[in-house]
Amino acid sequence: MAIMRRIISRLIGQNSSSASSQRWLCTEAVAEEATAAVSQRKKRNLLFNQLAKAKNSKSSVADILNKWVNEGNEVKRYEIVNLSNYFRSRKNFNAALQLYDWMESSKFEISNADQAIRIDLLSKTEGVASAENYFNTLQVSEKNIKTYGSLLSCYCKEKLFFDKALEIFEEMKALNYTSTLNYNSMLSLYYSMEQPEKVVSLVQEMEEKNITLDLYTYNILINSYAALKNLDAVEGVLEKMKSNNVQCDLFTYGNLATIYFNSGLHEKANEVLTMMEKMKNQPEKEVFEASRTLIKLYSEMNNLSGVNRAWVSLKSAIPNPSNTSYLFILLALSKLGDEEGLEKLFKEWEEGCSSYDYRLPNVLLDYYLTRDMIEEASSLYERLETKGGEPNLRTLSLFTTLCVKKCEIDLALKYLEVGLDKAEKMGQGYGKWFPTDETIKLFVDYFEEKNDAERGEKFIQSMKKVNRLDSKSLLLNFKASAGS
Repeated sequence: MAIMRRIISRLIGQNSSSASSQRWLCTEAVAEEATAAVSQRKKRNLLFNQLAKAKNSKSSVADILNKWVNEGNEVKRYEIVNLSNYFRSRKNFNAALQLYDWMESSKFEISNADQAIRIDLLSKTEGVASAENYFNTLQVSEKNIKTYGSLLSCYCKEKLFFDKALEIFEEMKALNYTSTLNYNSMLSLYYSMEQPEKVVSLVQEMEEKNITLDLYTYNILINSYAALKNLDAVEGVLEKMKSNNVQCDLFTYGNLATIYFNSGLHEKANEVLTMMEKMKNQPEKEVFEASRTLIKLYSEMNNLSGVNRAWVSLKSAIPNPSNTSYLFILLALSKLGDEEGLEKLFKEWEEGCSSYDYRLPNVLLDYYLTRDMIEEASSLYERLETKGGEPNLRTLSLFTTLCVKKCEIDLALKYLEVGLDKAEKMGQGYGKWFPTDETIKLFVDYFEEKNDAERGEKFIQSMKKVNRLDSKSLLLNFKASAGS
């Protein structure tokens, strides 16, 4: 028995040593795998960074990928797709297209979804004709609901291809390649072509064919009925959405509030705005659009507290609002005459902005000038002169007005010439409003009061260059008096 115990003890010891050895080997293997995974992740991050910084040349993306593969590295299909999605989300469509070009040339398996995305990218980078040519090179089996739908979407985004969109849509219906997405493309086209009655009839066709109406379909139908001045039908769509368990989003409510407001139903508009404010945990993009609607409509209703609530809500969802967001709130506060709030938020923006956007100080400068707050306007003007950058045409218009009001006429004429030159470079249309009629009247009043014929003649010659004399009898009268 003693011998047996010693044998068993020895065996147990051997097993224990073996198990310990196995555990050590297992731990070492896991560590090696983890190290390899980290190394691989670093290498792929390096590839991603190289591609993200690639120059916008035709071969740059391909060159980087080819070099990567030639160095013995592997590129997987899903990585190409993820990189393409990254570029598309940032509107770098050229780089995204180059990835798909490389994927096809490298003999990866190409799906119908890949081909559909490639059609869309070609349209965005080279034009619809290029997308159409690529579609025509596909095999018959590759021309399916996805690739047809992508080409239809390209046609629908360009009004010039209205007839082709109709033609391909009829072809798709014959092939039974219809879907909610494809019908929505056509609905969007009809609405953009200001044919709301066609939107209504096409939605009826969807219902007859039992094609699901999604939130986008309902939203565009609501807008179409609003364009047709049929508010009963608008509310009928809301009832239909409710019965089909389709939840309204912030975009729907924003549209609805705007429709009610434009129809003079301010109480109903206010009810919808209140519902919008109660919606929580919404996507950032929707919060941004909804906040713009809330700020705009509350300002139109002279509801300062509503404007301020909308701004607080926007900042809680987006802690660092964009220049455009600040522009909306400044315009609202200016309209409501909230000078303190206007100056406070302008200062907040100016201290934190990463790029100086002259649209924002324009709001404050215009506020001061329309109230003849010349001292405040002058102070802001002096600060703006130190900001650098290139003032926009509206800024130059305000500078010109301020200088006339301060009787600094030579400086006013200087800004006028700079603005006229800028308007000419910007193209047709801008010269029709620069300088504004109000600024022209200020010039004329000044010249008449001071009897400054020399500068008045200079001003008239400038106005002749942009054909702004024919409708300005004051100018003609001044010219006559100056010549006498």
